[in-house]
Amino acid sequence: MSAATFGFATARPTTSAARNRFATQSLETATPAQLLVRLYERLQLDIARAEAEQRAGRHTAASEQLVHAQAIVSELMSMLDVDAWSGAPQLLSIYTFLFSELVAANLSHDPAKTSSCGRIVAPLADAWRQAATGGTTPVAAATPVGSLGTDVPAPRASFVG
Repeated sequence: MSAATFGFATARPTTSAARNRFATQSLETATPAQLLVRLYERLQLDIARAEAEQRAGRHTAASEQLVHAQAIVSELMSMLDVDAWSGAPQLLSIYTFLFSELVAANLSHDPAKTSSCGRIVAPLADAWRQAATGGTTPVAAATPVGSLGTDVPAPRASFVG
């Protein structure tokens, strides 16, 4: 008799299927601040991968990473309520500049420009990580929406994947 005879599954889910299921569940239960941390982490990963691909001369692969990074920045821009707190217009300016630099880095195939985008994102990502864990942020201008105090609203959480 086989395992299927007794109602047991005969095939185990693949590692990637299990990983996808875990990722989906984890996104569904994450707070808005945790989602933003994940967005920033993926943005940093995309930028690092793009820079490595540019340095290796693989411009198509770099472009894919930079286009994904641009999509994340667009999402960050759409989530930001510029009327909700005094630092939001400055943060929007940073996002706008970052988006244009990512486009320029993609068009020019310039790893130095891509690296500079990573240096822009790093302190913002750090500020979000601190905010999501209840820490304080050292840079008021980089204080993200949602963490944080009563005067700062939570972002509209529309990010998936």
